[in-house]
Amino acid sequence: MAIEIFSRQEQKYLITRRQYEELVERIGPEMRNDKNGVDGKYSVTSLYFDNAEKGIYFETKNKLRYRQKLRLRVYDDANLTSVAFFEVKQKHKKVVNKRRMLLSLGEAYRYLEEDGQAGLDHYKTSNSQVMKEIDYFRKFYQLRPEMVVSYSRHALHGIHDSELRITFDFDLRCRKEDLHIENGSYGEHFIDPDLVVLEVKVDHSVPLWLTRILQELQCEQRSASKFCTSMELLSGDVLPQAGYFEPKELEKQLTGGIENGSDHELVFI
Repeated sequence: MAIEIFSRQEQKYLITRRQYEELVERIGPEMRNDKNGVDGKYSVTSLYFDNAEKGIYFETKNKLRYRQKLRLRVYDDANLTSVAFFEVKQKHKKVVNKRRMLLSLGEAYRYLEEDGQAGLDHYKTSNSQVMKEIDYFRKFYQLRPEMVVSYSRHALHGIHDSELRITFDFDLRCRKEDLHIENGSYGEHFIDPDLVVLEVKVDHSVPLWLTRILQELQCEQRSASKFCTSMELLSGDVLPQAGYFEPKELEKQLTGGIENGSDHELVFI
C-alpha cells in the first residue's frame, strides 16, 4: 500500500546523461531498482494547480520558508479507471511533507468538475481527512488546473538503508493546452533533453558513501523547481525569467555520520 503521509528531505542536482550512467554504476552495490515499472523505470504525469494571481508560483519562486503545491498524478499509461494520487506537497525550511490520497482518475475529475458540491463523503478516496485538506487548500487559494508536467523516471532504493531513495528524471516536458493527464507524456521540453534531474531523498542525512561519490563525479547541486521552470516557459514573458535552473542557490548539504546511513529515523506527520 502506498504511504499517504510522510516527511523527508530532498537534495536536487542537474547532471549529464554520462554522469547518470557513471553514478548508477558506482551506487549499484548499495542501491536496488524500485519495484514499480520495468527495472525501476516508469513515466510520471502530473496536473499542477495555481490561481489567477499565480500565488503558488510566487511562493515557490520566492522560496518562502513555508510553501505548498497541489497536484494530481498518474504513473505510466493511464485511463479514467487508473489509480491517481491527489496530493499536497509542503515544504517547511528544508523538510518536505506530502499528504496524499488515492482515488480513480475519473473520480478526481468528477470532484473537480462538481467543485465538491455533492459533499466530500460522496467521493471514493483512500483518505477522507486528506480529501478535506485538499478541498480546503484548493478553495482557500482558489486553485484551478494550470499545466501538465511529465517525465520519465528511474527510481532506486537503498539496500541497507530502506529510507534512502534516489530518482533520475529524463525528458522533462510541460503543456497547458491539454490538461487531461490520461493523454500521456508529451509537451515542450523545459530542460535540455541531454540533462537529467537527480534527487536524493532522505529522512535525515545523506550517507557518507553517497556524498563521496557525488563529489567525485562532480555532480553539482542545484535549486531546481520543475513547477516554476515549466510555468515560466509556458507563460513566456508574463512571468520573470531566471533561467531553467538557478545555480549556487544551495541549501546546506546534510551528511550522515554512518557509512551506510543507518542513523536515519523515519518521521511521520
